[in-house]
Amino acid sequence: MTDLGLPDSIQACLFDLDGVVTRTAVVHAAAWKDTFDAFLRAREGEGFRPFDDADYDEYVDGRPRADGVRTFLASRGIELPEGVPDDPPDAPTVHGIGNRKNDLLLEKIRTEGVQAYDGTLRYIEAARRLGLRTAIVSSSANCLDVLRSIGAEHLFDVRIDGVVAAERGLPGKPSPDTFLAAARELGVEPSRAAVFEDALAGMDAGRAGRFGYVVGVDRVGQTDALYAHGADRVVKDLAELGGGK
Repeated sequence: MTDLGLPDSIQACLFDLDGVVTRTAVVHAAAWKDTFDAFLRAREGEGFRPFDDADYDEYVDGRPRADGVRTFLASRGIELPEGVPDDPPDAPTVHGIGNRKNDLLLEKIRTEGVQAYDGTLRYIEAARRLGLRTAIVSSSANCLDVLRSIGAEHLFDVRIDGVVAAERGLPGKPSPDTFLAAARELGVEPSRAAVFEDALAGMDAGRAGRFGYVVGVDRVGQTDALYAHGADRVVKDLAELGGGK
């Protein structure tokens, strides 16, 4: 599959959404920062240690929303009640904080819009022309709305997102279960599927699932970390792999 920069054995491509297909990873990071900084300021006062890019990369990026809340708070020695999924955004619970972040995210998307990475869209179109099957695999519960907003829903044969994962009880990244579910629905063995991810948790999932090829997409200068977490190759944009003609 030299035209796509993939091994010849690859029959399917599994793409993360935020940071790979769309320019929404930075919007997620900003919403998380606003949410956690407000929580920490209220809890600890003005001397609190702010949520930063390293926190986002290590504890939140690529994980389901509630997992991100738990993991980051645990890193600060904080434990909160779980609450329930429909907790109000001001509830002092894991789900309340997650819902506050989601409200901020949706407001940012409404005001700032969503942009796609053109190199990724061209790559997906080329992969489909060459007969490869494609899936979107995202922890986001807003995945379908985002795909529709950029006119890309038709580019994927299968969608495994936060909504589907919750319905099926699939653990999120770094567990490989959502990627494995996508490969299964596409009818391919993991060893014949390539994973495309920008998050360290996504790299871990690709490695744990023993996928045939794992591509790290480095939008924020973490090439070494992506390789350390299991990438076979790291690119700045999927156009570097080919398929963009």
